[in-house]
Amino acid sequence: MSSVAVPFYQKRHKHFDQSYRNIQTRYVLEEYAARKAASRQAAYYESTGLGKTTCRLCARRARTLAHEAMQESRKRTLEQKSHSSDEKRIRFASELSALEKEIHTARHHAREHLDRLAIQRMVEENMALERHIVEETISRAPEILVRLRSHTVWEKMSVSLCFTVQGFPTPVVQWYKNEELITPGSDPAKYRIESKYGVHVLHINRADFDDSATYSAVATNVHGQASTNCAVIVRRFREGEEPHPAGIMPFHLPLSYDICFTHIDVQFLEKFGVTFATEGETLTLKCSMLITPDLKRLQPRAEWYRDDVLIKDSKWTKLYFGEGQAALSFTHLNKDDEGLYTLRMVTKGGVNEYSAYLFVRDADALIAGAPGAPMDVKCHDANRDYVIVTWKPPNTTSGSPVIGYFVDKCEVGLENWVQCNDAPVKICKYPVTGLQEGRSYIFRVRAVNTAGISRPSRVSEPVAALDPIDLERTQTIHVDEGRKIVIKKDDLEGDIQIPGPPTNVHASEISKTYVVLSWDPPVPRGREPLTYFIEKSMVGSGSWQRVNAQVAVKSPRYAVFDLAEGKPYVFRVLSANKHGISDPSEITDPIEPKDTVVAPSVPGQVVATRNTKTSVVVQWDKPKHEEDLYGYYIDYSVVGSNHWEASNHKPIKYNRFVVHGLETGEQYVFRVKAVNAVGFSENSQESEAITVQAALRRSLSHMACPSYPHGITLLNCDGHSMTLGWKAPKFSGGSPILGYYMDKREANHQNWHEVNSSLITQTIYTVEDLMEDAFYEFRVSAANLVGIGQPSDPSEHFKCKAWTMPEPGPAYDLTICEIRNTSLVLLWKAPVYEGKNPITGYLVDYKEVDTEDWITANEKPTSKRYFKVTDLHEGHTYVFKVRAVNDAGVGKSSEISEPVLVEARPGTKEIFSGVDDEGNIYLAFECKEATDASHFLWGKSYEEIDDFDKFKIETEGNHSKLYFKNPDKSDLGTYSISVSDTDGISSSFVMDEEEFERLMALSNEIKNPTIPLKSELAYEVLEKGEVRFWIQAESLSPDSTFRFVINDKEVENSDRHKINCDRPNGIIEMVMEKFTIDNEGTYTVQIQDGKAKNQSSLVLIGDAFKAVLAESELQRKEYLRKQGPHFSEFLRWDITEECEVLLVCKVANTKKETVFKWYKDGSGIDVDEVPDLQKEECQFCIPRLSRKDEGVYKATLSDDRGHDVSSLELSGKVYDDIMLALSGASGKSASPLKILCTEEGIRLQCFLKYYNEEMKVNWSHRESKISSGEKMKIGGAEDVAWLQITEPTEKDKGNYTFEIFGDTESYKRTIDLSGQAFDDAYAEFQRLKAAAFAEKNRGKVIGGLPDVVTIMDGKTLNLTCTVFGNPDPEVVWFKNDKAFELNDHYAFSLEQGKYASLTIKGVTSEDSGKYSIHVKNKYGGETVDVTISVYRHGEKMPEIKPGQVAKPRPIPPSEEVLGPEDKA
Repeated sequence: MSSVAVPFYQKRHKHFDQSYRNIQTRYVLEEYAARKAASRQAAYYESTGLGKTTCRLCARRARTLAHEAMQESRKRTLEQKSHSSDEKRIRFASELSALEKEIHTARHHAREHLDRLAIQRMVEENMALERHIVEETISRAPEILVRLRSHTVWEKMSVSLCFTVQGFPTPVVQWYKNEELITPGSDPAKYRIESKYGVHVLHINRADFDDSATYSAVATNVHGQASTNCAVIVRRFREGEEPHPAGIMPFHLPLSYDICFTHIDVQFLEKFGVTFATEGETLTLKCSMLITPDLKRLQPRAEWYRDDVLIKDSKWTKLYFGEGQAALSFTHLNKDDEGLYTLRMVTKGGVNEYSAYLFVRDADALIAGAPGAPMDVKCHDANRDYVIVTWKPPNTTSGSPVIGYFVDKCEVGLENWVQCNDAPVKICKYPVTGLQEGRSYIFRVRAVNTAGISRPSRVSEPVAALDPIDLERTQTIHVDEGRKIVIKKDDLEGDIQIPGPPTNVHASEISKTYVVLSWDPPVPRGREPLTYFIEKSMVGSGSWQRVNAQVAVKSPRYAVFDLAEGKPYVFRVLSANKHGISDPSEITDPIEPKDTVVAPSVPGQVVATRNTKTSVVVQWDKPKHEEDLYGYYIDYSVVGSNHWEASNHKPIKYNRFVVHGLETGEQYVFRVKAVNAVGFSENSQESEAITVQAALRRSLSHMACPSYPHGITLLNCDGHSMTLGWKAPKFSGGSPILGYYMDKREANHQNWHEVNSSLITQTIYTVEDLMEDAFYEFRVSAANLVGIGQPSDPSEHFKCKAWTMPEPGPAYDLTICEIRNTSLVLLWKAPVYEGKNPITGYLVDYKEVDTEDWITANEKPTSKRYFKVTDLHEGHTYVFKVRAVNDAGVGKSSEISEPVLVEARPGTKEIFSGVDDEGNIYLAFECKEATDASHFLWGKSYEEIDDFDKFKIETEGNHSKLYFKNPDKSDLGTYSISVSDTDGISSSFVMDEEEFERLMALSNEIKNPTIPLKSELAYEVLEKGEVRFWIQAESLSPDSTFRFVINDKEVENSDRHKINCDRPNGIIEMVMEKFTIDNEGTYTVQIQDGKAKNQSSLVLIGDAFKAVLAESELQRKEYLRKQGPHFSEFLRWDITEECEVLLVCKVANTKKETVFKWYKDGSGIDVDEVPDLQKEECQFCIPRLSRKDEGVYKATLSDDRGHDVSSLELSGKVYDDIMLALSGASGKSASPLKILCTEEGIRLQCFLKYYNEEMKVNWSHRESKISSGEKMKIGGAEDVAWLQITEPTEKDKGNYTFEIFGDTESYKRTIDLSGQAFDDAYAEFQRLKAAAFAEKNRGKVIGGLPDVVTIMDGKTLNLTCTVFGNPDPEVVWFKNDKAFELNDHYAFSLEQGKYASLTIKGVTSEDSGKYSIHVKNKYGGETVDVTISVYRHGEKMPEIKPGQVAKPRPIPPSEEVLGPEDKA
């Protein structure tokens, strides 16, 4: 198994793998190897003669001879000194010097030889001692790991018996057959014995019947013996049966691979934990394990259980076991799969098991608010056409209650689901009838509430519509050679015609909505198929009603519906076959439809206790009536949220449950409800609130011994003492660690010796009185109030040799905290040994676990003893080390840290700053994972804070605060916190200058509070010209005080300065009745409310004061004006929908005597209707605005109280604005463009409610603006705007747009003058043009003829007129529509071709009549009639209307100038 690195805060136990060995064992093996090397070296010394014992005597003799030679030389020198010459003295000195060198060389060789002998002797002694220690350590009596297994074989087959044994010295194994020793030499062809790697095998070749016996194996060494035995049975063959070849088993003796072997050790490695899933998902629960020994044919059996029920392979679950892993896979999760899952590894020697809970939540509803799906659908009491379906209801914590269920059925192999019940059934049980005999069905259930229908449940197991009694009526008897005899009860009963009545009719199911009747078939039944008819009768009615008149029942079960609730019924059943119907059965006892099972009562008291960091154990008292209970549902809610969540989604049967998935440190309450087939009980009372924290399981008054220290490091050595450091235990056991005990032992000793009798209070200690150059190892144990915890692992072998290097020693106590996704903080302590110079800094190195290259995190050494390592990779595992630096160089590296997974813990929280209600600055931290044994350790620059003159620490529950007593600039820096007895929870906070200033400002506001203001000091001018100064605070207490100061002088409440305070609303005001030029200056309001103060000032000097003064005077004048009749709104203009201009004003304070008048340019305007002043609004209408309406308009009001005037100059910009508004109003009414053809060309027209040439309009052709000219003329009238296209051509085709611009938007109308539209218009234009030309040049009577002429007889009448025509017209006169010839009485003349006259001389009464003149040329003409009336002399002249001109009648060009008679 490979070693997996985990973060230190995730390690609660030591993790071992096969590559790990105990430190003590490792050093024993190393020393054993060293002894072997020393032994080989000693043998070399002996072979070369260096190891003989006489070498020491030779060295002593050499030293004696040298000494005697020196003494003799000195003596000779003294004797010859007096009479020797200088030459002899020099020679003697040189000889003496050479001799001294020889002596020195001899001494050096002798010392080296002695040292080698001493080392050899020490090595031999140590090797002998260590050999004894190793043998003592590994010596043990024989132990059988895998025992012999019994065998049953056929003759001539070979069999092998094997077992495994361990022990030291290696045990000697002997085999016995029926307690007789077996030796290979006794029968080499029969027996063969093998022994390899502790596995011993006895091979029996071609076994015969005599080899059947009990075989034993005995393993023996000096420490004891062990034995195992088995039985071998050799079977013989019957006569005529061929023997099987050796090694081949007969087919009816299967070779079992499902063998549970004795003494197989199973250790679970990676386990599945508490799992949360959702319906419809796929899921696999896995568990890897280490099996020892791992033999392919000798494997344990893996069994999976859900709620102690064995799980087998099915459509929903798949099992797997092999290669050291057991897995359970779910193909489609349903709530049926929720429960406690247990994996049991079964061997003959015992069972290893592991359990965890699987929660399955409801899938999202298809309809919002619909309930979850029911579960655990099962079928009961199946028969030919009947089955009862039951299920369990879903939890409805977060939805509306379930009001019923729909049951669906489907034939196996089809996908056509049919709903069985029309109305929802209210209980979790329903009898399904109408099944087809012999077919198999599956069922599902859907829940219904007010929101909708749930998803369907998991389908039931298939059930066949068969009568189970049919199996009992058939008996099979097996005879020899595989033959069998089948006997049917029908054959024994004889020929039955009409069947007998059923018996034992009773109600097997009773509910409020139905009754299920059951009965026994008649006996004898007969061969013919039976059917049944059911009859019911209400008690006391005396009449029977057949229930199933339409469809006969085949099963001896039937559900009767449509019964009156509360009414008793009796029933009877009739059986029928093809021959007829039986007599009725006996009548049942009265049966009343009602629910026999009622809703369960409320569970009792609910108690919640701590379990783990994310779970709580909930227990409750069972309800008083717990019959027919399906189980319980548990809900939980965060305290104060009133939002309940379901914990389990499938009812549990026990009154104890572990609620998982909770948030550490959060407070929860719990409730329980019971459930049965009828429904749910009421919710129980809520439990007391509990905070989710881990419970202390090893408890002595809820405390335990601490865990073991770790990381023992040598920090200094002076040759006689060693300074050691170590890391504190990760868990204190619920009580503070009081200190440590240390043990030591020399490297070649087995027994530990106590170092200290009194507790060591720190994680560093100096061990005295050690032997120089000796090797030692140490271990440390932590102690608290409960006792002494487990000792640490032994340290490495440290040599007691004085440190003299100039570089520093190692840093120690490496601690990793504040692990985030890409960074962490590394802490350490300074080396005890500094070297020759003081330490100047530290280098931090790190690397990933799987790499070899170290990376230095800081380019320059840091002087601090902490460092934040950044830019790490999330999810990777790292190790760290620290090296101290001084002037001599880089010192020893610290111990390598434990592997750390760089990944932020879920829900990681940080330190936050704040200020309390009293203005105290604090840093706060919340740790929901904190337990009762946890301590919050605050530090500055990662050094524990102990200056309680500057700081105060308050801890309550899982919250801790660090208060600054007298904050100043010295408090800037990095603050940290760590929480003990957690998985390394820690955090830090940098108090920089900006944050410090923010907190100080906030603190100052609280300690020196200011009254919050809603509004600063402001002013407003009242309607009488009074000036009001006011300020508004958030709130003011009744005890608050204030004062007004004007130009540094306080003013009091007086008639001139009216001061008032509305404390509930926080308003302070001062009203100055007369605001004059003397009031210029600065105005200030000062407020005090308890400790809180505030003030606000307003400067009114210069222009600001003049503006206030002017406004005050204006308001005063306005007030006086409004005392009489006045305009509440002055004249303004408005536009109506009909494009009329209204001058509007509003009046106030009028009476009957008040006179209102309109004026324009000083002249009064007469209006048709006097305005009604009581309506307070006066209007003057200008229907069609034009330039003539420009001027100054005034409105006046007057009575005895006063006079008021409002004026409006309707010119300039005002006129332009009105015209622009009129354009907008008119544009809204613009009609689509229309085509009008004239003799001049084509005219495009747009009709409007009002049009004025001053309106801003635009005509465009093909998006190009058109300017008015000879070709294109723009014009209009009051209600129309037009564009005249003179003499149109092909170039004039295209889109034309008319646009009129209003004050806010413009309005466009477009027409396409092309194609057929242009052709039609152009043809019409040509026609009109020709008609106009003809009209212009036709014959006409221009003038001169009246329509009636009255004349006295005897006078001369002359009718003269001017005619026109081109060419000159022809003129003809008619009388009474008849042409007459000219004579002396009638004279006609045409002068210059244009003056035509008719003269009647001496008129008489006969000349009275109608005279007509016809004027015509080729283009046409006209006729003018004149009536002549002649009266006699003396008669009254007829009255004639003056000024009447004769009206001409046109003559078309085609009409001939003919008389009326000719036409006839």
